[in-house]
Amino acid sequence: MLIVMEQNATQAQIDAVVHTIKELGFTPAPMPGSQRTAIGILGNAGPIDPGNFTALDGVKDAIRVSKPFKLVSREMKPENTVVTVGNQKIGGGDIAVMAGPCAVESLEQCLIIAEAVKKAGATIFRGGAFKPRTSPYSFQGLEDKGLEILAEVRRRTGLAIVTEAIDHDVLDRVEAVADIIQIGARNMQNFSLLKRAGKSSKPILLKRGMSATIDEFLMAAEHIMCQGNHRIILCERGVRTFADHSRNTLDLSAISAVKLLSHLPIIADPSHAAGRRDQVIPLSRASVAVGADGLMVEVHHNPTHALSDGPQSLYPDQFEDLMRQVRTLARIGV
Repeated sequence: MLIVMEQNATQAQIDAVVHTIKELGFTPAPMPGSQRTAIGILGNAGPIDPGNFTALDGVKDAIRVSKPFKLVSREMKPENTVVTVGNQKIGGGDIAVMAGPCAVESLEQCLIIAEAVKKAGATIFRGGAFKPRTSPYSFQGLEDKGLEILAEVRRRTGLAIVTEAIDHDVLDRVEAVADIIQIGARNMQNFSLLKRAGKSSKPILLKRGMSATIDEFLMAAEHIMCQGNHRIILCERGVRTFADHSRNTLDLSAISAVKLLSHLPIIADPSHAAGRRDQVIPLSRASVAVGADGLMVEVHHNPTHALSDGPQSLYPDQFEDLMRQVRTLARIGV
């Protein structure tokens, strides 16, 4: 259930609602908005009598939430959530672009790519220090040395950093360096990791699992948010289908579906969806056209020799072209 307060409700009236929820044995989840405060009720196994709250001073309405995901639902919060990272607002109407190599290989490599993507207009640098790979014989990342390199990239370029945490121990170390903590597709339903991410003060970028439904995706976000972290960015990165013309299939309909169901911002990762360089720019255009709040794109100055995912990485000049096209789409409001 969602308790919607009057626009001029006092803090004392809000506190009284919170107290009543606790007295009934449930958990209150206040969600301040630009116009008024709403208070979600968590932990109820069945319907709650709205009369417990509608008679309280300052209460405008008590609304039943029909979705299994409550805190992330648009029923709970009609207005869009905007996650601010540095000077970049994600979900605020602009197209936020995160770009960089799949894997951190060296400081020199990262600085070359970071300067190129920054010049083209990216505001967030992506790079994997810890790499969960399908094959145990593939490059697994520079780990802590990679985090040191990412910190130096931010110091020299001013770009914010997003990088993946693959388990609890790694999340502790990533949290000390990253501006955004990524939870990858393979960990979308690692519920203990999601709960730990929910206790972080850093924004969380949550990627959709390769076989996850939209409800499962949003329930994973709910695991994070119910621990107190409301700064969540969702990411559609392609799902596994029968198609063999690309690595995965970018589910463009998921972007519009999520925006209808949830107030959280959602970006697209066309690089991991395509697995092929020639598809990245067209899929980026399509993602922006259906309403994505941003893009995560892999870029490498020498992809032939990249230690991870070279075939899907754009060259810097291709990334410049992508940014020009994205700006054009944004200007015409597509």
